[in-house]
Amino acid sequence: MFPNAKGSELLSILATIDPVSQGAGSVTSGWVNVANFHSFLAVVQTGVMGASATLDAKIQQAQDNSGTGVKDVTGKAITQIVKATGDNKQAFINLRPEDVDNINGFGFVRVSLTVGVAASIVSGQLLGMNPRYATADAYNQAAVIQIV
Repeated sequence: MFPNAKGSELLSILATIDPVSQGAGSVTSGWVNVANFHSFLAVVQTGVMGASATLDAKIQQAQDNSGTGVKDVTGKAITQIVKATGDNKQAFINLRPEDVDNINGFGFVRVSLTVGVAASIVSGQLLGMNPRYATADAYNQAAVIQIV
């Protein structure tokens, strides 16, 4: 595709759920506008999960960056990760802007993680790939402090 491009010019960290010992309940990233990239990738990670814990992850959509009309994006959820096989694992969720309900005014997405039963170490990232208007590094969230 672009053999001379740097990875940081094609991929951006748009939103994160930083590593946390998350108790039973949900945690979400910030909202991201789908207009600036051709595709997105949610990266879900577990560390050590609590006894009998579960992890569900999905992509949600909204009509604006404050979450108006929030609903799940159809088909964009992982199969539940369970403690028995889930310590120190990763899962990906691919998304394209056309997966979002554009007809009804939805244009923002976020990652949602839900821990069940017991506190577990989890994290998530929403990456933008193949930017439409500039190099991807122009869209990195403020927490990205270095690109080498």
